[in-house]
Amino acid sequence: MRTRYKMALAMLAGAGLGAGAIQALHAQAKPPAYVITEVDIIDQAAFKEFSPQVGKTVEAAGGKYLTRGGKIVALEGEAPKRFVLSVFPSVEAAQAWRSSAAWNELTPLRDKAVKTRAFIAEGTTE
Repeated sequence: MRTRYKMALAMLAGAGLGAGAIQALHAQAKPPAYVITEVDIIDQAAFKEFSPQVGKTVEAAGGKYLTRGGKIVALEGEAPKRFVLSVFPSVEAAQAWRSSAAWNELTPLRDKAVKTRAFIAEGTTE
């Protein structure tokens, strides 16, 4: 009978340790980062040249587009003319993309093609 109690106690201890380890792993994971960009196209020809190059820099930095253009419906205030939402593995990855040489090389073309407002939001649910 004592062997059964020992076995049950060992199983409970193992389950507790496993749950603690999983919780610790989740706590170490960094939340994703979302880059939100409002875009106003000022030169359509320059934009057609600029846009595909931006996509390449996003993908090279580990990001991907969630939405890019499409229909925008205002709920409060005025909606932007164009909206881009990208996701990166972390805030640090998004910041690295924005400070990368590939992104900075596009500055003259970007300034000619668009006016933007952009920011990074960390993807927490708190």
